[in-house]
Amino acid sequence: MENAELEFDIGLGGADDDIDIEPQEDEDDDEASNVGGGVGSGSGDNAYPMQIYIPEGDLDLEPYEGMEFESEEAAKAFYNSYARRVGFSTRVSSSRRSRKDGAIIQRSFVCAKEGFRNLNEKRTKNREIKRPRTITRVGCKASLSVKIQDSGKWVVSSFVKEHNHELVPPDQVHCLRSHRQISGPAKTLIDTLQAAGMGPRRIMSVLIKEYGGISKVGFTEVDCRNYMRNNRQRSLDGDIQPLLDYLKQKHTEDSSFFYRVQGSEDQYTGNFFWADPKARADYTYFGDTVTFDTTYRSNRYRLPFVPFTGVNHHGQPVLFGCAFLINESESSFMWLFNTWLEAMSGRCPVSITTDHDTVIRSAIMQVFPNTRHRFCKWHIFKKCQEKLSHVLQQHPHFEADFHKCVNLPEYTEEFESCWHSLVDKYDLGDHKWLQDIYSDRRQWVPVYLRDTFFAEMSITQRSDSMNSYFDGYVNASTNLNQFFKLYEKALESRNEKEVKADFDSMNTSRVLKTPSPMEKQASDLYTRKIFMRFQEELVGTLTFMASKVEDNGEVTTYQVAKFGEDHKVYHVRFNVLQMRSTCSCQMFEFSGLLCRHVLAVFRVTNVLTLPSHYILKRWTRNAKSSLILEERVTDLFNGYLESHTVRYNTLRHEAFKFVDEGAETLESYNVAMAALLEASKKVSLATKNEGKTSMSNGRMRDVSTGDETNGESQGSSAHRLSEDDMDQKIRELSRDLERANRKCEVYRTNLLSILKDVEDHKQQLSVKVQTIKLTMKDSL
Repeated sequence: MENAELEFDIGLGGADDDIDIEPQEDEDDDEASNVGGGVGSGSGDNAYPMQIYIPEGDLDLEPYEGMEFESEEAAKAFYNSYARRVGFSTRVSSSRRSRKDGAIIQRSFVCAKEGFRNLNEKRTKNREIKRPRTITRVGCKASLSVKIQDSGKWVVSSFVKEHNHELVPPDQVHCLRSHRQISGPAKTLIDTLQAAGMGPRRIMSVLIKEYGGISKVGFTEVDCRNYMRNNRQRSLDGDIQPLLDYLKQKHTEDSSFFYRVQGSEDQYTGNFFWADPKARADYTYFGDTVTFDTTYRSNRYRLPFVPFTGVNHHGQPVLFGCAFLINESESSFMWLFNTWLEAMSGRCPVSITTDHDTVIRSAIMQVFPNTRHRFCKWHIFKKCQEKLSHVLQQHPHFEADFHKCVNLPEYTEEFESCWHSLVDKYDLGDHKWLQDIYSDRRQWVPVYLRDTFFAEMSITQRSDSMNSYFDGYVNASTNLNQFFKLYEKALESRNEKEVKADFDSMNTSRVLKTPSPMEKQASDLYTRKIFMRFQEELVGTLTFMASKVEDNGEVTTYQVAKFGEDHKVYHVRFNVLQMRSTCSCQMFEFSGLLCRHVLAVFRVTNVLTLPSHYILKRWTRNAKSSLILEERVTDLFNGYLESHTVRYNTLRHEAFKFVDEGAETLESYNVAMAALLEASKKVSLATKNEGKTSMSNGRMRDVSTGDETNGESQGSSAHRLSEDDMDQKIRELSRDLERANRKCEVYRTNLLSILKDVEDHKQQLSVKVQTIKLTMKDSL
């Protein structure tokens, strides 16, 4: 013994630890989190009572002391083969090296459940373990030790057969870590399918069919996923430097080009983000709502290529930055969101749409706590076809019923009732996936989200903006070198489409379908596509009836229904004095355009133009302008229409209150009628003498004669002359003030008109410049 020294693996997370790269995967493998050897006394909370279980079965090939092997590896392979037949997993525990040359002269192999895990090992750095791993080591003593002979052969020096735990049946042995091995043919098949763009789940399905069962495959989906990830990393290593060179070059050409690499560029962790100057500028105009799509894994490494996109003033998708993520852990998403927020000057969006993913949700809650987070409804519909395929085969109408249940309800109570009826009808009360998405219903079912802006023109139909920005340019066979060429082509194409839409909005006249001043106003303000969408709503009001059902003095409530469809009623609340209205459909809150129900109420209340607070600048032709002055009322006519509407509604509102109070009793009726007749005479006289009357001490006086219209005593001649002089002075000042106000209004109107013309001319020049640039690129 004096020529040897002992080496022990005491299970402190050393180099022998074999840890899954994907701790978030659900694993049934007991060895998934305890590989790496360990010894323990069996005391304390980790102690287990020693129970002896004698393996049964074919023991003809079990080890025995004195058994010889050609090499250490042969001994290891034999013990592992024996363990597979018996039903346990093995690992290397300890070794002894020669003091002369350091060569290993003795090796011990143990059951994977040998020893006990040190539960305090990860708390030594003052941090708690987020996801504690299952305790699997139970102090099992089963082992095999071999030592080298002078002849060069290895001989069994000790063998402990008994285990203190139940052994695994044959149909589950393939889940034990030491028996999970990907064979050469399996690796070849995985490589081929991975190159074709298939994911680990689909690849495992192919392997199970190929080998005739999961137990015959010899490894799990986690192993397949880890093998594919290692493949990706090896393939990616050669393309990382060109990627970094591309990002550096872009930043050198334009310092506004933003990029970040997680970690240092020498020791990167594999996550990249970049945003070009246009993406950053567009976010300032259209960054109120963002879509973050992690399902677009289109390159040959199946890396998550994740673009941040939004919707521009033409309803087209617009880019806010891109990223490559090597892994999709919570820390990766948090790094990415914080980096993106840095690129966008720290301005959080109003709303964000992502795939249905709990890891992404957790990261968003931490980085964007005040942003409304929505799961993409269409991704959930797509997942429904996979998760409920057996239901769709048995019940052809289920999918249509599911869509109606999600899209059609106007109220949350209606959705809840419809959902429970659907689940009962198809006997799906115990379906886990349905239970999960129901628990998350407030983040994807439209009826819960209509109070937040998502820039979608329809609640039930999919918006064009949800289509991928890079569709038709990047596919499963694209490598990173090819990717950036195709990426730039996609940018050029999208920019060209925006330029074309700008040109059409500036130079194409709209076809008006009604004589409404509101339609003319909208045609001058909105982009072509948004105007057409608004026009649909305005024309749609012609088939809707609005009837008043309640008036509390400030807000009037109307019921709005399509002619002949009284069963489907919308409720519109209208504040006359503030010119603000809300509808139960909440289309304006969701899309930024007024619905036909509110427009129907505007029609019956003589609101002839859109109030300025209902015209979002992000939908107008001047969405990218820096014009700060009020743009909504550009001429005196629109100003008159709005002020006349306010006066009309205010008077009518007060008149209704007067009538209600005056009709209470006969006495109040007589008083009200007398007051109404007197008021009628005064209003009629004021209308006839508009511009020719003035008020003196609360009495109306004719400007031309100076006579008071209420018949009161006119007093002494001197007093009358004094009053006449005062009234004359007041009239002169009033006329001067009125002329000045008119001039100011004209100057204001002309200034706004000039500024608008300058802005339009500036935008037209920008469109022409972009068109020339694109033409020159095409010619080159």
